[in-house]
Parts: sequence; structure tokens; C-alpha cells
Amino acid sequence: MARRRAAPGWRRVALTVLLAAVIAPALAAAEEEATPRRRPPPAPAATPPPAAPQPPIPATEESTGFARFLGGPEAFAPEPWVPLPDRWRIGWPRYERYPGAVHEGPYVRGRWWDPYNLSLLKGDYPILGQHTFFVFTLRSDTLLEGRRLPVASDVSSARPGSAGVFGRGEQFLFEQNFLVSLELFHGSAGFKPRDWELRATPVFNVNYLGAEEQGVVDIDPRRGTDRLDGHIAFQELFGDLKLADVSPYYDTVNLRSGIQDFTSDFRGFLFSDFSPGVKLSGNYAANRTQWNLAYFRQLDKDTNSGLNTIFRDRKQDVAIANLTRQDFIWPGYAAQLSLHYSGDFGSRHLDENGFLVRPAQVGDSAPHRIRVGYLGWTGDGHIERFGISHAFFEAIGRDSHNPIAQRSQDINAQMAAIELSYDRDWLRFKTSFFWASGDPHPEDGTARGFDSIFDNPLFVGGPFSFWQRQGIKLPGTNVNLVNRFSLLPDLRSSKDEGQQNFVNPGIFIFNVGVFGRLTPKLSFDANVNYLRFHEVAVPQLVLLQRRIGHDLGIDYSIGLRYRPLLIDNIIMVLGLAGFTPLDGFRDIYGSKTLFQAFWALTLTY
Repeated sequence: MARRRAAPGWRRVALTVLLAAVIAPALAAAEEEATPRRRPPPAPAATPPPAAPQPPIPATEESTGFARFLGGPEAFAPEPWVPLPDRWRIGWPRYERYPGAVHEGPYVRGRWWDPYNLSLLKGDYPILGQHTFFVFTLRSDTLLEGRRLPVASDVSSARPGSAGVFGRGEQFLFEQNFLVSLELFHGSAGFKPRDWELRATPVFNVNYLGAEEQGVVDIDPRRGTDRLDGHIAFQELFGDLKLADVSPYYDTVNLRSGIQDFTSDFRGFLFSDFSPGVKLSGNYAANRTQWNLAYFRQLDKDTNSGLNTIFRDRKQDVAIANLTRQDFIWPGYAAQLSLHYSGDFGSRHLDENGFLVRPAQVGDSAPHRIRVGYLGWTGDGHIERFGISHAFFEAIGRDSHNPIAQRSQDINAQMAAIELSYDRDWLRFKTSFFWASGDPHPEDGTARGFDSIFDNPLFVGGPFSFWQRQGIKLPGTNVNLVNRFSLLPDLRSSKDEGQQNFVNPGIFIFNVGVFGRLTPKLSFDANVNYLRFHEVAVPQLVLLQRRIGHDLGIDYSIGLRYRPLLIDNIIMVLGLAGFTPLDGFRDIYGSKTLFQAFWALTLTY
């Protein structure tokens, strides 16, 4: 009998079972090795104990800040509908986001003395009706400054027997200003320009100067070598009225009259002062176009504080017109055209320390009148990644009798400046150039040395620069080679009280610097300047000195600015600077290195 063959299907099944038995454990082991086993989850945290019971929160509603001094309800009963005639003092229910926490983020309750939260004293609530607000500001400015200047030995020397032409130039200055600003205005200033404003800012000053030589603090050597003085001034006292709205973007026309702050160009090269006057100003095209028409009648300044006198006429007229356009050609770049006029009628005036400042005590010291006009083009902003600031001014006018030239002069002088900068991360690298023309022929009837009206420039280091911060007197005269807070070697008796002088040597200043923010609270500004006379004929004539070089010196400075609260309520500034003389400065003053160090503290409430 023939033997039956097994069906092929059974062989396939047997082979499949055999492979599964052998390969499956191997695959499982490989998968376990490739994917590590997860750790078991941690045990759940223990339930915290219940919070301690807190006192119940009153079921009332009140304004979060200090909203009034006297009268009126401070709280409203929690009703479904309560009429509230005062939209500014709508109450908020008491609320604690974090029970028992020291600080609450929302609905912080302010006090009348609290400058960081809502308060009637800083204009958060109206003081009259719904649209009239009041702002009260207190500020303290403290300055401590030590310096070494070239100081000539007085006729009555502080040290008998000293034979040097220049004596000890070390000086110490202390200055304290207390400012009280009272501001009353009408309008919702947080949403649109003010309708009208009244402002008064009296300043109370105390200053002390200690020197090593006589004839510095007073013309009378019997007054010694130190001086303590005080002064009260009004730096602001004006009213401002909105005359018209000229567009739906809150562009306006305003009229301001009284003692007011005005800087006529971006960097303060030509005019920056607190003066009584009238200013008509406005803007257009969503504030991209701005214009000013202003007239000022200058006040005399107090000699030792630099503040305004109490309404003592300076006999000088200043008229200014300028037009500024933002986003001119390039977004972020602003251009300005300006016209200035200064008419100084001339007078005779002694400063508070007995020195003659008008006319200047140089040459024949004859009274004279100066009329000069300025045409200027300035710009400030950035073009792509590069920052740019520039200025050019042409001065044309007439000086009836210049004391250095000892004759009348036609004025034709120029000034130019440019700064380029580049930002990289937290640093700003910059380089600058400043030029003021000098007079090569002081007796030819044309004055070619540039002079400003009342400058206070923020350029090539600004107040940190030794050359700009210090006034350096020209020996044998009562005029300064350069005045305090000015860049111009204009040989004026005083920037504050003296007359303009367009017979001067002029200057070149080349600058490199860097500005940076070390932390959000601390920033620095470091600069190195090389200074050079444009022309030397004028100092040669005044000093009767045959040889005076062109090179003035190297000015190097660094300034630190610290804001511990990240706002401007507390500002501390430290400045250090040195000045190394070169040939031109050595020919006049000698080769001694000069320096300054100052510390300033501003507290604002």
C-alpha cells in the first residue's frame, strides 16, 4: 500500500512556530536595550498646611491713589448701581491676589507722599473739576568739583616771596540747588496736548569756592582765597496757551510767554538758556514737522551761580525762527533750518565779584554794540545703522567797535560740526569733528572768528570734557580763552554776562569716544579730544607774544552715570578728566598737566 505524503501547509505552520519561538525573545531583548526603562514617578508632595486666617477685607470701594486733600466721599457702598460724577475717582474693590503678601501687584494703595503710585500731587487726579491738574516737583542738585587750572599770581600774592608767573591752580567748588516746580494745567495730557499751562520754578542756590591764589574769588585781595555765596532765581515763570488744533492728529499751535527754557538746535551750539520772552510754536503732519518763532530779552546772570537775576535787564535782544522735519529723506533722521538774530546794545557792567565784564577788559575796553544774524542747517538721528549729528552756521553782522581790533568790524564767521556713531550690542562707537573759524588778521576790519549767542553744547564729551567744563582765563587780561560749558575760544569776559567777540583764534577739535551701558543702571561715556587753534594771530596780538603754536592739547575724560532705581528719581554722576598741554597751550600757560574730578547727585520727588 502506497505511503501518503504530508500536506505542504503543515510544514509552513511548523516553520513559522519555530522561528517565532527563536526570534521573538531576541527582538524583545534588543528593544529593551535600545529603550531604557523609565524611572518611577516621584511621590506626591505633602499637602501644605492651611493658611492662617486673615482679617476680613472691608466690602467698600475707593480710589487706589491719593485723590484729594479734604472733602468728598473716599468710599462708596457696594451697590449694583452707584452714580459716580467723578470719572477719575472711580473706586476699585479691595483685592488680595496673594493673601498675606507684603507687596500686591494690582490695585496698590498710594499715599499723598508716594511718588511711585497714583497721587493728586503729580497730576494723576484733577485738582479742580474734571480737566484741571496740578503737578508739584521737588529737586535737589548737588555738585562737588575739584580742579587744577592755570591761575596767574595776583598782584597781592597769597604767598609772599613766590616768583612764578602762575601760582597754585587747585580749586574746590561746592554748589547746591533746590528747585521747586509748581505746574497747573488744563486738559487730558495723557491723551492730547494741554489746553493751557501755568508754571513757576524758583531755584535756591548755595555755592562755595576755595582757591589757592588771591584775585580769583574777588577783585579785592582782602577778601582772601575762598567765597561763600547764595542766590534765589526764577528759571521758569511762564504761561502757555493752545491757540488752535490744526489736524486730527493733535497737531497744535501754542503761544508761551514768560521765563522759559529754549534750545534752538539739536546739540545747543548756538543758543540754550532760560530767558524771558514770547514763543509761538506748532507742529503738523502728526508731529513730523515742528516750527518755532521766538523773541527773548535776556536777563543778566548771577556771577557765582549762573542763574537768572531777579528781572535785571541784560540789554540784549534775541530772535529765533526754526523749522524741523522728522524722517527727512531717511526714517529716523531729522533736519532743521534756522535763523537767529542777536542785538547787544552795549553797556557797562561789573560782575558780583567786582570784575569788569561789559565791555571786556582787553584792548581799549570801549563800549560797543553788536548786531549779528545766523543762518543754520543742522541734523540729528540715524541713517540705517549709522547715527549722525551735524551742524553748520554762518554768522554775518556788525560790531561797532571791537576792543581787541580797536575799530569797527564787519562779521563773517562760520562753524561746522559732525558726529558719526555705530551701535554694536551695548556699545556705541563714535567719532566727532568740530570747527569754529578764527580771525587771521584781527585789524583788517573783518571779524572772522565765530562766536555763539549763549551756547551749552552736548558734543565731544559734553560736561565730562575738561576743555568744555572749565573756564580758563587769559593771563594779563580779564577775558577767558574758553568759558565754562563752551567749546569756543572766543576771548569773552564771561559767557553769562559778557558780550560776544568775533575777533578770536577759532578752533579744531577731533574726537573719538565710546558710550556703553555696563548694566541697566550704570552707563559710561569715554572720550579723547585733540584740540588745535585755527589761527593764532589774535592771541599773539593780545599777549604781545611773537610765537604761539597751533596745537592746544589732548583732552581725555570718562563719565559714569548711575540710576539705582532704574528711573530718574535718583541720579549719580562721576566725571574724571585730564588735559595735557601741547605747544600752543605751553607757550601761553606752561606745561603743567591740568585735571578735574566732580561728583553730582540729583534727587527728584
